[in-house]
Amino acid sequence: MDAADFYTGIVAELYGPLKSYSQDPEPYAAFLEQVGLPALELGCGDGEPLLELRRRGLDVDGVDSSADMLNRLRRQAAEEGLEVTVFHQRMEALRLPRRYRAIFLAGPTFNLLPEDNVALAALNGIRAHLVDGGTALVPLFTPEPTPADQIGRVRTATASDGAELRVSVVAEERDETARTQTTLLRYERHHGSDSTVEDRPWVLHWYTRERFEKLAASAGLAVSAVTDADGGPAPADGTGLLHFRLRAA
Repeated sequence: MDAADFYTGIVAELYGPLKSYSQDPEPYAAFLEQVGLPALELGCGDGEPLLELRRRGLDVDGVDSSADMLNRLRRQAAEEGLEVTVFHQRMEALRLPRRYRAIFLAGPTFNLLPEDNVALAALNGIRAHLVDGGTALVPLFTPEPTPADQIGRVRTATASDGAELRVSVVAEERDETARTQTTLLRYERHHGSDSTVEDRPWVLHWYTRERFEKLAASAGLAVSAVTDADGGPAPADGTGLLHFRLRAA
């Protein structure tokens, strides 16, 4: 097992809607069929669903802030003989050479932007890279507090080289006013006499529907639809996984 896959899997277990590392490509293929190409996937990671969309011949670029993840994507694409265009950039600081008819996130990684001003910078970047009349798809969710019995629980796995991998939630703080939840995760790798321990905060930032619509409007984007995880109309007070469709105003 790769350490990155194990740690990502634990984060997905804690925050189910963040499970973007194994995405069904069908909803995104349908979205692109509806709104058109070319397309850009924000937070493409190591290639799901971008690689599957490229296998289907769809003109989709990717961008991610992790050089390691993009290298894994490129290696997989090279093994399959796929041509891919991906960029190592943060979504709140986009500077890409072309504009797109569709921009989307495969999972609510937008919730990882820690503050409203950072989110606004990302929305400004989305607007700048959409053609007039283009559409963006932004999934969002409101995280639940980590259950008390999960604090301190250690998950373990064995890496391909025999190392023991461990991860646990050390502490958590939630600020309803700032709409942030900060979870301190401890990552450990033990192999013989060699041990590595790293504490890393995961900050999730959520939005009321009204607040997100105002941020989008400030960036020149209008919310054209809000749907639930099954694609149906979302209730006005919905707090689960919501998909916001944004049109370039």
